[in-house]
Amino acid sequence: MDHAKFATTNSAITGAAVDQASTDAAVPGNPSRRSFIKRSGAAALVLGFTLPTLSGRALAAAPAARSFQPNAWLRITSDNRITVICGSSEMGQGVLTAIPMLMAEELDADWSKVSVEQAPVDQAFANPMFGMQATGGSTTVRAHWEPMRKAGAAAREMLVAAAAAQWKLDASQLRTANSQVIAPDGKKLSYGALVAAAATQTAPKDPVLKSSKDFKLLGKPLKRLDTPNKVNGKAKYGMDVSVPGMLVAVMARAPLPGAKPASVNSSKATAVRGVKQVLTIPGGVAVLADGYWAAKKGRDALEISWDLGANTGLSSAKVSAMLTDGADNADAVALDTGNLRDAAATSAASVDAVYEAPYLAHACMEPMNCTAWVKGTGDTATVEIWAGTQSQGPVQGILSQVASVAPAKIKVNTMMLGGGFGRRFAPDFVIDATLLSKISGKPVKLIYTREDDTAAGFYRPASVARFSGALDAQGTPTGLQVGVGSPSIMAASGFMKIPDSGVDEFAMEGIKDHPYDIANQKIAYGRREPGPQVWFWRSVGHSQNIFFMEGFIDEMAHAAKKDPFEFRRALMSKQPRYKAVLEAAADKAGWGKPLPAGVFRGIAVAQSFGSYVAEVAEVSINPDGTPRVHRVVAAVDCGQIVNPEIIRRQIEGSIVYGLSAALYGKISLKDGRVEQGNFDSYPVLRLNEMPSVEVYILPSTEKPGGIGEPGTPPVAPAVVNAIFAATGKRLRSLPIDHAALKKA
Repeated sequence: MDHAKFATTNSAITGAAVDQASTDAAVPGNPSRRSFIKRSGAAALVLGFTLPTLSGRALAAAPAARSFQPNAWLRITSDNRITVICGSSEMGQGVLTAIPMLMAEELDADWSKVSVEQAPVDQAFANPMFGMQATGGSTTVRAHWEPMRKAGAAAREMLVAAAAAQWKLDASQLRTANSQVIAPDGKKLSYGALVAAAATQTAPKDPVLKSSKDFKLLGKPLKRLDTPNKVNGKAKYGMDVSVPGMLVAVMARAPLPGAKPASVNSSKATAVRGVKQVLTIPGGVAVLADGYWAAKKGRDALEISWDLGANTGLSSAKVSAMLTDGADNADAVALDTGNLRDAAATSAASVDAVYEAPYLAHACMEPMNCTAWVKGTGDTATVEIWAGTQSQGPVQGILSQVASVAPAKIKVNTMMLGGGFGRRFAPDFVIDATLLSKISGKPVKLIYTREDDTAAGFYRPASVARFSGALDAQGTPTGLQVGVGSPSIMAASGFMKIPDSGVDEFAMEGIKDHPYDIANQKIAYGRREPGPQVWFWRSVGHSQNIFFMEGFIDEMAHAAKKDPFEFRRALMSKQPRYKAVLEAAADKAGWGKPLPAGVFRGIAVAQSFGSYVAEVAEVSINPDGTPRVHRVVAAVDCGQIVNPEIIRRQIEGSIVYGLSAALYGKISLKDGRVEQGNFDSYPVLRLNEMPSVEVYILPSTEKPGGIGEPGTPPVAPAVVNAIFAATGKRLRSLPIDHAALKKA
């Protein structure tokens, strides 16, 4: 997710109440989840920076112990402990370590005394790039790079000022190190000893930041702060929550958006021991019981006849035909430069191809879940939820409408997330849990089964792209025309507006902004909406578009009779960062050097979320047509580095995620229903399939880019390009068709 795209509306999340009767009534006609989202706009982009202070509610929750709390993000206590409060969600990407590192660097803190806490929901913890408290788009480090460092630097200056006053010295004479202020004669005062005095100092408006050459923590592979609790079991995920008197809910979910239960027979469900209630809400039919297995057995016993509405008879073939029509008739122009007629007139060769990618599920290891407790009614009502969510701020606003209470009365406890990938930015599971608690009068823990999660209706868009390229006699590209047919994530989000151009930026990213120097281009978007709900998926539009673009560039290189690496490099004279990672990946992979018999290389490069990644894949083909990926070499330029070990792990994880999609990922439809369920029908990469992964991080003085997503886009085209090198067969759709590669 690109932060700028979240700033397309100026409406803030107001929490305007939904009509009480509409949420109490457990009948069709209730407001849909999508309508709740649409009424909850994203706040405008934050353009300036001030050190945030906590709201009165959050301050009331702050420890009463003697402490120095100069801003919402930092607390130093008299025992010399430093606590950094993190407003971002931890889903494995390392924010609970990266954010404290930013603060601790400028604070000159003793890292061994630093700990981290998850922030409450409060505008003080808004993501500076979003203007709301939310985690996504690989924004956490790049959004907080300056604000967190300024917060640490300001606190350090206040501590120094307090020591200078005590010693009657000028602050310029003092230095700091390891959570101590040090005088010229060697005298020292710990930060803990200065908390009371520092609290009386005025926070500087423009604290001085360190030069990167003076960093002592940033750029170092420090151990993650959240690892010990994950190992010893203290870390709590949404699935771990237990509340006294809680009921557990499992739902029969609507197969696709617009579907409604035409009839429900719940007699067999209510006969299951432990089942307490059966409730119909907009998201489906829920069975509430005193435990998970009773709820699931009850749900499985429901007899429901679904009215699929407009999606009756929807199939993957119909989706493909609709999106192909969108690609063929794309009329929303994203890029128009030069003159394609000139390119055609001088072309010595042309290349035409159609690429396609399917809907994809997020397949988080922890299925969606939320525990909600709506307490009281009317003006005294409050709501408390426990959820692994990527969107605390929007959730607070949305639930204020669901429960008809003021946003300040919504308490969001952010749990650890067992995978997010954009899926946990959606509010469906939070809305449904809150509705069930409101209607039942009990705390309710809603749990999706794996099958529910796979078929829950939030997917990476399916997409089709039609390419036409022209080459001159020297094999240099002179023209490129692309039409993309795809649903709109911007429209589906409910809080973003498609620009007047009609171009959904997510549908075109990675294609309209490709790095190649081609004089004559026309790239356009043809929006088509087959029916399934689309959503943000790890690396969003880049995930399919880099596969399309880098596959087609390989086709152009082959038509030009040029090496794929050299062909790309020759077109990057205006793109030094692209070129640097491309060259580094090729060099580290030994591009052009001999490989074992039957093993071949492919290469791809991408920029997403402010970071540049090139990957080389080494692949062989088994006799049954299954590809074996032996090695992936990645070169990364993500700007200035916070923690290189976290970067490596994120790239490794991104490659696993991208390989799973390339080899297996597909949501298919038949008769208006999703065909996939558990990992038997929606496989992910297994341990024995994992390639060797090498990650090389290029030094950079640029501002940090994101790192949670940029490693995913290049891996599928690198693998498919290697398959072409191995077999001469060009695969233009995913997942990889093993049958097409099977040896006769």
